[in-house]
Amino acid sequence: HGSADNLMHRAADVVIKEQKKLILVPRETPYSAIHLENMLKLSRLGVVIMDANPAFYQNPKTIDDLVNFVVARILDHL
Repeated sequence: HGSADNLMHRAADVVIKEQKKLILVPRETPYSAIHLENMLKLSRLGVVIMDANPAFYQNPKTIDDLVNFVVARILDHL
């Protein structure tokens, strides 16, 4: 907490510090208790946490349809 090992971590630290919008889309599941605790802390700081789960109720025909749905959901939160 508070140290950045790479450029991506540093950028996220700065965005949180400056209270700008940050969207986290974790891809590894299942989440451990440590992951959940860290995501709770981030959420309390204002970070939006979204799963990359596509919706199937729109009857997607291709993988691109699934990807586009998830990307559109993320972009809607910007």
